[in-house]
Amino acid sequence: MDNIIHYLESIDPILAAFYASMFTWIVTAAGASLVFLLKGMNRALLDGMLGFTGGVMVAASFWSLLAPGIEMSSGTGFAKVVPAAIGFALGALFIFGLDKVLPHLHINFRESESEGMKSPWHRTTLLVLAITLHNIPEGLAVGVLFGGVAAGLPEATIGGAVALALGIGIQNFPEGLAVSMPLRRQGISKFKCVWYGQLSAIVEPIAAVIGAVAVSFFTPLLPYALSFAAGAMIFVVIEEVVPETQRDKYTDLATLGFIGGFIVMMTLDVGLS
Repeated sequence: MDNIIHYLESIDPILAAFYASMFTWIVTAAGASLVFLLKGMNRALLDGMLGFTGGVMVAASFWSLLAPGIEMSSGTGFAKVVPAAIGFALGALFIFGLDKVLPHLHINFRESESEGMKSPWHRTTLLVLAITLHNIPEGLAVGVLFGGVAAGLPEATIGGAVALALGIGIQNFPEGLAVSMPLRRQGISKFKCVWYGQLSAIVEPIAAVIGAVAVSFFTPLLPYALSFAAGAMIFVVIEEVVPETQRDKYTDLATLGFIGGFIVMMTLDVGLS
């Protein structure tokens, strides 16, 4: 791990953001590839993994994004938290807007429960778009943190950026399987299931590079950008991830998965920062 951190310190931070987000995409593809090894997915396992995903995203939102964003803000008292509050609200509203416009279908939901604008698109496309909606703020979060490193701000460390990418990569692994396995149950070929599974995360490198470029050129935006990514991720967890785990009898397992994911992400961030 130290070698990876030293290497990423030695290259352009925008390129480092691209590499880190490519890692999260590759892990998603690896998770989707499990469809070749598994005949089916236990619903308890799926809910536990989704809970884990939610825990990682919430922990990352605070430890990797909000806390550094507040720390690097100027001023004292209420003035110090204003950029974080504004950025957090804008991030949540951004995903809220996408959620209302982009046609998508959550993993455990019936086709009649699709959200966004009405569309004739197939269930497969709607499922992939739902996970893609998760991955936009995740890629953005990685990018803006590496952008902070590019700007030379002490609150944004390469270790913290690596921890965020690693945590998101870990929770992307079950996400990939959560896309590919339901598609397999619909009779789609295994190769197509893997294709659609990895496709849901291809947006992460794009969002990461955009975020890194934006904040590296406009350093004063960084507290807002970090909080923006946090608000977007929290909205996804509350609006999508948590409801997906509460539709069967495994809610306790999902909750324990959430706690486990939170602990893993918190440990990574504090240990590597």
